[in-house]
Amino acid sequence: MIEPRDNLSAADQKTGTIVKVAGPLIVATGMAHVQMYDVVRVSDRRLIGEVIELRGDRASIQVYEETAGLGPGEPVYFTGEAMSVELAPGVIEGIFDGIQRPLNVIYEQAGDRITRGIDVPKLNREKKWEFVPTASVGDEVSGGDVLGTVQETPAVLHKIMVPPNVKGKVEWIYSGEATIVEPIVRLKKEDGETVELPMLQRWPVRRGRPYIEKIAPDEPMITGQRVIDTLFPIAKGGVAAIPGPFGSGKTVVQHQLAKWADADIIVYIGCGERGNEMTDVLMEFPELNDPRTGLPLMKRTVLIANTSDMPVAAREASIYTGITIAEYFRDMGYKVAIMADSTSRWAEALREMSGRLEEMPGEEGYPAYLSSRLAEFYERAGYVKCIGGDGRTGAVTAIGAVSPPGGDTSEPVSQATLRIVKVFWGLSANLAYQRHFPAIDWLTSYSLYSDQVESYFDKHIGADWSAMVLRTKQILQEEADLQEIVRLVGVDALGFKDRLTLECARSIREDYLHQSAFHEVDTFASPEKQYGMLEMILTWYEMGQQALDADVAFSKITSMPVMEKIGRMKYAPENVRQQHFAEVRKQLDDEFAVLMEGGSDNA
Repeated sequence: MIEPRDNLSAADQKTGTIVKVAGPLIVATGMAHVQMYDVVRVSDRRLIGEVIELRGDRASIQVYEETAGLGPGEPVYFTGEAMSVELAPGVIEGIFDGIQRPLNVIYEQAGDRITRGIDVPKLNREKKWEFVPTASVGDEVSGGDVLGTVQETPAVLHKIMVPPNVKGKVEWIYSGEATIVEPIVRLKKEDGETVELPMLQRWPVRRGRPYIEKIAPDEPMITGQRVIDTLFPIAKGGVAAIPGPFGSGKTVVQHQLAKWADADIIVYIGCGERGNEMTDVLMEFPELNDPRTGLPLMKRTVLIANTSDMPVAAREASIYTGITIAEYFRDMGYKVAIMADSTSRWAEALREMSGRLEEMPGEEGYPAYLSSRLAEFYERAGYVKCIGGDGRTGAVTAIGAVSPPGGDTSEPVSQATLRIVKVFWGLSANLAYQRHFPAIDWLTSYSLYSDQVESYFDKHIGADWSAMVLRTKQILQEEADLQEIVRLVGVDALGFKDRLTLECARSIREDYLHQSAFHEVDTFASPEKQYGMLEMILTWYEMGQQALDADVAFSKITSMPVMEKIGRMKYAPENVRQQHFAEVRKQLDDEFAVLMEGGSDNA
């Protein structure tokens, strides 16, 4: 556990003095005893701040609350602690602000506005949890070993672990109901010292939690979104970015991933987004039915709400708070998906604070260290072997939305992100205007995990999965090339085989890649269903080419009644999928047999 230095506490501090106030930035003197990223309390209002620069005994402090009314001469109180999150039962279903203050508790105490300087416990200290021990007296335990479990929600079994830097022999362990601050185990360390541990841990947000080793991700995180799973898959423990202009569907894609992705725990960070978008999340997630468990989705979700009207400095804290909570559940052996919406707002906060510090600006005014800050966040994702004696593995999959002005991905935040992430789901304004959702542009997007995960699909879904995916990408690229000709001289200038390629590409776009997030069946497609749909479209294309070789009329191939059935395969429920696909395939074979018997029509 992280202990305060010099035995300082929030009630018995040394103090400094404010000498300058510049928006969210405070400069204070008499700060020789603080360290970088220490938490301080500013003025007698006890506003929360964090030290971000030290020069001699002067410290620059970014304040996470409104600083209006502060002036030189007011005190700054040391706490001797780094900015930390509290980790214990009660995190799941929590709705926190950027510095892990529970918004529901603040609402009960102060109404619908967050009162400056309000100080509430991050987690409930009164609620009792049923602790079931798994360790026994006499066991030698060290960081990461599981001492017991708490059924936090019906969907999440919370594992109470030994803090990473603690090692000893169990002298006593509790069984029964306890609060998160009551001791549940007593350990005797190697030096003979005895320490009692509660369920509650604290961890500094800017320091990644330790692990034994990072493993190269090779298993896909199934999302049920066809354009993602088929063309641009993400691996468990991978990192992805969703850049796109306003209205292109970034938030809906992240909501779909939160609901349907193959992850045990969801951490959703609203980082400086508009209040109405965050309100939708706060209102919808408790009502959404979780397809994995049949329970409300909130039963395995943590929400961190930091909207655009909250202090700009808190945006940075929200990113680190979210990833630290994700790492904590990763250490239990869970697969965690973290959604950050959007990292552009975080970068804007960095730009503002950098300007207040009078640092040398980089491109477009962003700080020169923008790329390294983004990398620090994304590198904390990964598929790892967790500390602890049972050899468990866990994963944090990080998906960050990027909001470039006007959708221009040449701006610094997008470019810095693209140098780090391995999956690029580029949203297209043109597709969004055409009401094609998800508006992920198949010509500009990419996934560097394709080679690793295609072997998984080939083994578990279909032996020719990777071959079909490659053929699909080729057809879509051929369509883009042919459309250039069509725009110049018209479609009639193309040969029948090229026109058949265009028709196949249209079917792939409209019948396969287009997917309605609001349709009860189409909102999710299992990999098996995706395989069957794609196989049917490509089979029709191959048969159509054979028919053209036999001089069958092009119009007959494209007007086959089975084409309507192929276009509606997406609406076949999973429980009747195989039967439905078999019927469509039989009809496809029968109709082509009739066409081929009809002989030459193009002579």
